[in-house]
Amino acid sequence: MGKKIVSIILLALAVAWLTAPYVWQVITSLKPTGELARIPPVLPSRLDWSHYAAVLQNGNFRRFILNSFIVAGLTSFLSLLLGSWAAFATARFRLPFKPLLLSVILGVSMFPPIAIVSPLYLMIRAVHLRDTYWALILPYSSFALPFMVWTLHNFFKQVPEEIMEAARLDGCNLWQLYRNVILPLSKPALFTTAILVFIFAWNEFLFALTFTSTPRAQTIPVGIALFPGIYEVPWGDIAAATIVVTLPLIILVAIFERRIISGLTAGALKQ
Repeated sequence: MGKKIVSIILLALAVAWLTAPYVWQVITSLKPTGELARIPPVLPSRLDWSHYAAVLQNGNFRRFILNSFIVAGLTSFLSLLLGSWAAFATARFRLPFKPLLLSVILGVSMFPPIAIVSPLYLMIRAVHLRDTYWALILPYSSFALPFMVWTLHNFFKQVPEEIMEAARLDGCNLWQLYRNVILPLSKPALFTTAILVFIFAWNEFLFALTFTSTPRAQTIPVGIALFPGIYEVPWGDIAAATIVVTLPLIILVAIFERRIISGLTAGALKQ
């Protein structure tokens, strides 16, 4: 009983620690402007929704949200498409130097973005993609693919060989094995990896700041960072904006919670 109480207390402390920044942002977003810089900080004397109104009435902000949905959605789709094909090949085919190939794929993901942002910028500018969606989708997909391949490779390997052999005896070719056998049995992994890539693309800042220059292609993190403030930083508007743009991710995770949990845990189970 004592251990259970200690576990509950530790869990409550962990939840409080993780949610405290988000709760503070909610409180800040509802403070009247005059109370934002008060020291020591105080709870809002009244709920002020003007920060949300200012954010939602900003035409550029609505454009940033649309850009983020397009970039994150296409990045997830492209990474899932190419990553599942590559993972199917590495998991089910006898490839020469397969361990080396997987190590190279993993090594690519270890490059810090700041180390390659300059050559990437020169490449993107040379092919006239700067300030377009593809200037973000292609680099994001490149960084997401190693994660996709490694994660899906492990799941695809766990599909029993007996099922694969039965499908071959029924006349399935490679494409049919991939589409009708592997993908349906790996739905938890597909959902999990796609959502994690979507969150990565939604939140990425460095490439979005470097490769875009106008609201035509800028995403939400850049839009919030460039909020106008002539004499002071508009902390209330920034807090309201962060709450607004975090809600889609919370809703997405809440909708697919069971699939995400099963996807994260199934890889640890032998079939």
